Amino acid sequence: MRLATWNVNSVKARLPRLLTWLEETKPDVLCLQETKCHADTFPSAEMAELGYAAAAHGDGRWNGVAVLSRVGLEDVSRGFPGEPGYGGEDADLQAEKTGQAQLPDLAEPALPGPEARAIGATCGGVRVWSLYAPNGRTPESAHYSYKLDWFKALRAALTEELRHDRPLVACGDYNVAPTDADVWDPAAFQGSTHVTAPERQALSDLEALGLHDVVPTPMKGPHPFTYWDHKVP
Repeated sequence: MRLATWNVNSVKARLPRLLTWLEETKPDVLCLQETKCHADTFPSAEMAELGYAAAAHGDGRWNGVAVLSRVGLEDVSRGFPGEPGYGGEDADLQAEKTGQAQLPDLAEPALPGPEARAIGATCGGVRVWSLYAPNGRTPESAHYSYKLDWFKALRAALTEELRHDRPLVACGDYNVAPTDADVWDPAAFQGSTHVTAPERQALSDLEALGLHDVVPTPMKGPHPFTYWDHKVP
């Protein structure tokens, strides 16, 4: 089985490129993250023309995940058991820090339910998950605590998946640089998320389940870095 994963950063904006890539590369399974579209508007028809069944999970905002398969698509799971939601920054805590009353951020309301960050499906006998971990923003942010809680719940869910004694692949954008060798300049990331010890430990805890990290080194030379900030030119 040939399997690929891609943080597409808006499936609709990248659709022509995605369709061309699928037609040329022909992976058996493709996991997408950050699709940024509602599940009902995911371009499933265009995928079907190339022989791919599609399962999507999205609410039309900044998240969204999908699995495309041309070797079968069964037992679709949107989200995983125990997946936490993001409750938003604590306004009272912010007021205590600043000494000022905080108005709610209407651009980012609290989201008590799970976000669209995980979708699983069985493809040709292999259990495949497409995962988009929370960013974490800053180590002082409530989003950072949410990120660690999300990883903890994911570990419990994958532990249960492994009890079924079938091949398992957990693809996605984990928003963690496993080591300093994975970033272009370790000094530039000091004090930032993605490189903190708790985040790296959360990723190591997943590997401790018996999973193996796959890094595409052949195309990147003897000392590749595998994480970068999309805002850095």
